Amino acid sequence: MTSPHPVDTRLPWHRLLIFGIQHVLIMYTGCVTVPLVFGAAAGLDKSTVGMLISADLLVAGAITVVQSLGLGKFAGAKLPIITGATFVAMSPMILIAKEYGLPAVYGSMLLGGLLGLALAWPFAMIVRFFPPLVTGTVLTVVGISLIGVAGGLIVGTDPKAESFGSISNIVLATVVLLIALVCTVLGRGVWSQLGILIALIAGVLIAIPMGLISLDGVSGAAWLGAPHPFYFGAPEFPITAVVAMSIVMAVVFAESTASMLALGEITGKKVGRADIARGLAGDGLSAILAGVFNSFIDTVFNQNVGAVAQTRVYSRYVTAVSGGLLILLGLLPRFGAIVAAVPKPVVGGVGLVLFATIAVIGIDTLRKADLSDRVNLTIIAVAIGIGLVPVLTKGMFDKFPSAAEILLNSGITLAAATAFLLNLLFNHTRVGDLARGAIESATAKPEPQDPITT
Repeated sequence: MTSPHPVDTRLPWHRLLIFGIQHVLIMYTGCVTVPLVFGAAAGLDKSTVGMLISADLLVAGAITVVQSLGLGKFAGAKLPIITGATFVAMSPMILIAKEYGLPAVYGSMLLGGLLGLALAWPFAMIVRFFPPLVTGTVLTVVGISLIGVAGGLIVGTDPKAESFGSISNIVLATVVLLIALVCTVLGRGVWSQLGILIALIAGVLIAIPMGLISLDGVSGAAWLGAPHPFYFGAPEFPITAVVAMSIVMAVVFAESTASMLALGEITGKKVGRADIARGLAGDGLSAILAGVFNSFIDTVFNQNVGAVAQTRVYSRYVTAVSGGLLILLGLLPRFGAIVAAVPKPVVGGVGLVLFATIAVIGIDTLRKADLSDRVNLTIIAVAIGIGLVPVLTKGMFDKFPSAAEILLNSGITLAAATAFLLNLLFNHTRVGDLARGAIESATAKPEPQDPITT
């Protein structure tokens, strides 16, 4: 009798539970940071942010179970996958919220998910158009763009406010950042992986005597309950918001594809086009559920991919247990309310580490592209430059139509579109061959002349 592949192996229940809990602890901070940062940037009260956290955990858990166990031939890669809220959608969501309101955020996410679900199989066939050159560029811009969001959480967003640039808040964020640094660099094994979570907890403990903790919204939160569908009202579908969220889905697809292929290499499980397509369908399903339950688009969490490689526990039933635990946490609204009480400077401190790490991952991804090729180097430079212009030059597109600002002010959207189109033009058409030929001609050294014949 042939033994099952390690990915399909069912471990004893106690090992399933232990390793499942470990996966949740590894991904938890990154997952809840998205609703914390988005809620703060959108000006939501703590009880509403608590609801977002519960919805976030619930949807992440459901999609993790789908990706681990599969949903027939419809969705799920059947790999040891942990999913969670992606930071890629953060900036577009904030811009859409400010321009059109929260119903438009979740309406555009819902349509983006439906489009993603429809395009999962075709995308699996054209994934070659999203090489490391494109995904690395986008991740680099994502990380750099979000650093400003973390800074806003630390110092505030209103320069006229009395608390703006508070020294105590800056010191608190710095201490949190240093704790994360020490734990991550000097810690061993799981302690290193939990460095961000330890820093978050330490920051909360330090903030208590500083009077920065307010538990006003906790007592009113129920112990048990499910997120309310369309909490912010009937969804709305502004065309520019839908376009922006559709571009986000394409980037998430590219990122998830790379992670699934990496898992295939780590576990020794052959990952075919059908597996990728079902995995991408899971991403699309996450956006649909997020649009209904006021959550966030999910992607494969790379820190958990790293945990699979490090522990060599390849069973997809372990991650399925993690998904069940996340669903349980999502059904505890009071738990979400407690997390929402974390002070903004603490979130900003860990956010600096998380967002800068995304940028570093992007840079590492770009190393897989051929940077000795001047055309590739120029594509990356132009895409990053265009993507960071609206981030670093505030108000640049203020005179444009308000509808266009959602696309133009989103550095992530601009970087993704620019990198994709330039890569398509210069690496998949004859234009690239002509450009490289011209560069070679311009840089070629002249042949040395024979003094006798001259």
